[in-house]
Amino acid sequence: MLTDSIGKRSEKVKNTVERGAVKKFAEAVGDLHPIYVCEETGRQSRYKQNIAPPTFPRVFDYGTIAALNLPEKGLIHGEEIYHYERPLKVGEDILCYSEVKDYYERNGKSGEMGFLLLKRYGEDLESNLIFTEEQVVIITEAVRREMRV
Repeated sequence: MLTDSIGKRSEKVKNTVERGAVKKFAEAVGDLHPIYVCEETGRQSRYKQNIAPPTFPRVFDYGTIAALNLPEKGLIHGEEIYHYERPLKVGEDILCYSEVKDYYERNGKSGEMGFLLLKRYGEDLESNLIFTEEQVVIITEAVRREMRV
């Protein structure tokens, strides 16, 4: 169904690690560690500034992968793994993009399900990799039927 999307990428999109967004995110996930929200703690840290929580890249725009037309509702979030080369620094600009790594189908109790493996990337403005995120999106039989229409 989506095998023709394997290997396709989105264009890079510039995102900013904004102080206010980091604070709101830290509050939302219940982790108000001072390294995220206190400017003095950030200045005294080994990073010399505040950093973002590890799952903060969830809020970034990764662009659109052409021909990957997923529905807005009905998808199941299967798994998400982050790998960092270094923390995200508050105030920096990040270039983000997505790539379809794989797609396969399996039979389950409620019918055939699709498994879409996406990899997201975050780079600095010099194209140095900062983080990757791998995620699995599960597409149920009901959603797959809607996509075929």
